[in-house]
Amino acid sequence: MNTASRTTDPVASADGSPGALRHDALALSAAAQARSAVLEERLVDDPRQFRVLTGDRPTGRLHLGHYFGTLLNRVRLQDLGVEMFVVVADYQVLTDRDIADDPTGYVEELVLDYLAVGLDPSRSTIFTHSSVPALNQLLLPFLSLVSVAELGRNPTVKDEIAHSRQSSVSGLMFTYPVHQAADILFCKANLVPVGQDQLPHLETTRTVARRFNDRYGAGAAVFPQPDALLSSAPLLLGTDGTKMSKSRCNAITLAADADETARLIKGAKTDADRHITYDPAARPEVSSLLLLAALCQNLAPEQVAADIGSAGAAALKRTVTEAVNEHLAPVRARRREFAQDRAYLRRTLSEGNERAGEIADTTLAEVRTAMKNQY
Repeated sequence: MNTASRTTDPVASADGSPGALRHDALALSAAAQARSAVLEERLVDDPRQFRVLTGDRPTGRLHLGHYFGTLLNRVRLQDLGVEMFVVVADYQVLTDRDIADDPTGYVEELVLDYLAVGLDPSRSTIFTHSSVPALNQLLLPFLSLVSVAELGRNPTVKDEIAHSRQSSVSGLMFTYPVHQAADILFCKANLVPVGQDQLPHLETTRTVARRFNDRYGAGAAVFPQPDALLSSAPLLLGTDGTKMSKSRCNAITLAADADETARLIKGAKTDADRHITYDPAARPEVSSLLLLAALCQNLAPEQVAADIGSAGAAALKRTVTEAVNEHLAPVRARRREFAQDRAYLRRTLSEGNERAGEIADTTLAEVRTAMKNQY
């Protein structure tokens, strides 16, 4: 597994001022975009040199934003032959929630969505945080490698705190980026599919790996410095015109049936102009619906708009409803089939947990050796 080396330390070098942070973020994004183009070529040429870690927090059913944003890309990477690890991050739910309503149910729903879209347990290791003790034990030595100031100015942490539903957040929120570092490094993943907003988290992971290697590696790289594979995923708005989100109840889930999908799309926000055009800047709600239909039909959104013409919002919503229901029909059929066999879901997790646990145990033993903590 090959990773790009970097001699600078962006997390440590930022002075914390808004201007410096914006400059760092822009530089980070530009570098990641250039690197991702190279990585895409290498993925096609030699996919088996890569090991990917990705995953989700079990806080509800996955929706169309997840489907087009991340799930299809995971299946693509799996089918290319990349070694995939998919974490159901149940421990990370605790970062902004005092208690999960139904952790077992949420975990099973997440696994159902994974299986329905095409993740294959024989090729992708699906596991839960809480079932891999050695992974979580890596958090302690990793936390010693970053400062409180560095954690505090992580822009993703700031955003999570700002949008938290709690009046105050626990200390676990500040460890969130380092916990993600443990997720990625326990299996020595060298590639992580992310969006722009997740680049600071991945940079923390690279910093942890670099500092561990410098402090304890004795000239050898115990951990790779994983690369970001930037997603070119389209931005789909929720039915209320804001960001599509599980917590905002504005999303069409993969589990929704055809009637529920029709009801949700019928209530979607549009505008008063009857002539349908694709203009994301001026007409974001209409354009998001057009994009959704286009993705489902494998067309350009401009073509979908031209086909509808001056027929108005009602025709637009009918088009979107038909496109979504037709596209998701096989996914929903597989989901219903898997839902009838809960024993298979549990077996999928059990086998994934066992494999992840074996790898984490090996990595933790290497860490103890490097740190001279074997007694």
